[in-house]
Amino acid sequence: MSCVPVKKYKELEENYKKCQEDEANYKSQAIDYGNKMKELQVELDLLKTSSDQLIKDSVRLHDQIKMLEAEYDNVMEANESLEKKYSELLASGTFQNSQLINDLEMTRVKLQKKEDRLNELEKELNARARALEEKEKRINELESIIASQNESVKLLKDKIAKALLGFSDQGISVEEKDGKIYVSMEAKLLFASGKTNVNSEGKKAIIDLAKILETQEGIDILVEGHTDSDPMKSSSHPRDNWELSVLRATSVVKIMLANSEMNPTMVSASGRSEFHPVDPEDKAKNRRIEIIITPDLSELFELISGE
Repeated sequence: MSCVPVKKYKELEENYKKCQEDEANYKSQAIDYGNKMKELQVELDLLKTSSDQLIKDSVRLHDQIKMLEAEYDNVMEANESLEKKYSELLASGTFQNSQLINDLEMTRVKLQKKEDRLNELEKELNARARALEEKEKRINELESIIASQNESVKLLKDKIAKALLGFSDQGISVEEKDGKIYVSMEAKLLFASGKTNVNSEGKKAIIDLAKILETQEGIDILVEGHTDSDPMKSSSHPRDNWELSVLRATSVVKIMLANSEMNPTMVSASGRSEFHPVDPEDKAKNRRIEIIITPDLSELFELISGE
């Protein structure tokens, strides 16, 4: 068996290290964006709870205002009645009914207090109405952002599934999970056993997918290589499942970039070796390439943070 040249070996080592770094960066970004989306959802839930409480408080204030208005009207009627009697006394020139004068003054004081309280409640109600309007506006904005994001992901997922429909019986699946799109390709479609070069049928599937993704903006694409748990028996590259998974992922990325106008900065490759099996009972399903498409939420969260 021939040995791998030193230059080629060093290139493979450098590629392997770069893939590991890219994978670490991608994971970090994915975790950050995932956490921010969760924070967004928590904020939305809190706003809805706060909005419901504001509505209840507003209803309670409305009821208090109605009661005060009724009391105010009663005091006003009593005041008018007393003022009428007072006017009659003045007209008759008698000032002997001092009790009537005292009653008149007391009703005026009550009337002023209730009027002051009514004004306070109306101010409070107006303030709550403004706060409720602002919260409802924020809720609508957040719901619109989340709905738009989900709809974009769904449309892209449907478009990918349609483009790869002809390969559905050859070990390709497309699903949407946690706001990301997962395209899984079983290794039997792409590679001969232990090899890293993609065969013609697999290449066609990869190119069809790349043609869809080249038209998309604001996405990150991670190509992951996965193997089964059988150890490699080779003294040349790939020497183990780690190298096999990384080199296979890199081969897929190169085909995607060479046959489309995809921006290389939004694509990365990584190897997961045998440590993320999808079916412990079926090794063939574990030998696969997973292409994970994640919306780039950086601009979205910059917009949110800047508000």
